[in-house]
Amino acid sequence: MNPRSDSQLAASYRRCERLTWRYGTTYYWGALLLPTQSRRHVHAVYALCRLADDVVDDMRGDVGQRRDGLAGFRTRFSADLAAGESDDPVLAAVVHTVRTCGIDPECFDRFFDAMAMDLDVATYDTWDDLLGYMEGSAAVIGEMMLPVLRPLDPAAFQPARSLGLAFQLTNFLRDVGEDLDRGRVYVPQEDLTRFGADP
Repeated sequence: MNPRSDSQLAASYRRCERLTWRYGTTYYWGALLLPTQSRRHVHAVYALCRLADDVVDDMRGDVGQRRDGLAGFRTRFSADLAAGESDDPVLAAVVHTVRTCGIDPECFDRFFDAMAMDLDVATYDTWDDLLGYMEGSAAVIGEMMLPVLRPLDPAAFQPARSLGLAFQLTNFLRDVGEDLDRGRVYVPQEDLTRFGADP
């Protein structure tokens, strides 16, 4: 694997920016408020999460195919991260972001574990069950963002995690119909029962 030139790396970041613009407009517009260097790292983290989510949500394949696809993507990313570079145009920017900003690679393990849960778990009985999933699908994203945003106050760790959870809960409410079409219900069953709701 040859190291990417500055122009290739810049193109990788532009590709991540386009993915954010296309699929995560809320994040795209929010990132515009950040300095340029931080902004591109936000786009890179978003792009990785988007691609993993797309593998999980690709209804053209059965669960086994999606599981294999996610495992392959995770293995590729882990290998590229260990090597410090990637031939993939999106992963090149992500690897550069992780190394430049000092994002803890363990965050990505928790993220990929949560993505794998989406292939096997369709409903959550309690809020505690849902929060267990959201630890890897949302709170950890806040942790990934901390080294990118570099807050002055070290007490920002917990609020960053809480913001990740808030974004995820908002997405659940926004996407309830789409998730239902995929056979997933993120509103805990205990609440559906308590309020007499039937998805």
